Amino acid sequence: MTYPPYLREKARAIRREKELTIDEIAERLAVGRTTVFYWVRDMPRPERCLDRPGPAHRLGSRAMQLKYKRLRDEWHELGRLEFDRLSREATFSEFVCLYLAEGYKRSRNSVSLANSDVAAIALALRWYREFSRKPIGFSIQHHADQRVEDLTAYWASELGIPDISISFQRKSNSGQLRHRTWRCKYGVIAVRVHDTYFRARLQGWIDRIRGHWLDSYRSGA
Repeated sequence: MTYPPYLREKARAIRREKELTIDEIAERLAVGRTTVFYWVRDMPRPERCLDRPGPAHRLGSRAMQLKYKRLRDEWHELGRLEFDRLSREATFSEFVCLYLAEGYKRSRNSVSLANSDVAAIALALRWYREFSRKPIGFSIQHHADQRVEDLTAYWASELGIPDISISFQRKSNSGQLRHRTWRCKYGVIAVRVHDTYFRARLQGWIDRIRGHWLDSYRSGA
């Protein structure tokens, strides 16, 4: 995948100003860690990454990793077991299908979905709030010739969210905007919540619905 040049500059700015790791930058910008590595490989590593952990620290880290993997597995299994019950609730299955098609799946620690359709975002937001108590963030990708004030007013009004909860990310302005025949009138808004266990639970729902689809295809039903 070819990313717009401004994302590379954003990654380098984040590395320089916030001293984030490659994984943290990749998650923040929703791009692959390999891509981020090539973007910032000539830059100094953050100071907090320079100290090599000793044996005791490595053993502690390994134990912690196993602990959180066990917890993620438990939430994943919960998602699989509760799917039949939840699927009887209005719009739940639609949300899972929407996320399967449009959601960001590379991160196991966050639930993130982007779309330009307000109905799709409203559906996602309804279920985010149902299953997570973590803060929800909103980010709008927009073209240089779109007014952020108009975009803010639209999404804040339609979703009933505070203006200050919305951040912005400008798409690449390559000088070809005048040739564009179509665009998202109100930009593309991403809705994200950092919640590892919600993400694991959601994966359980996704696995169940994918299983139903494959069984239906194989049986010809």
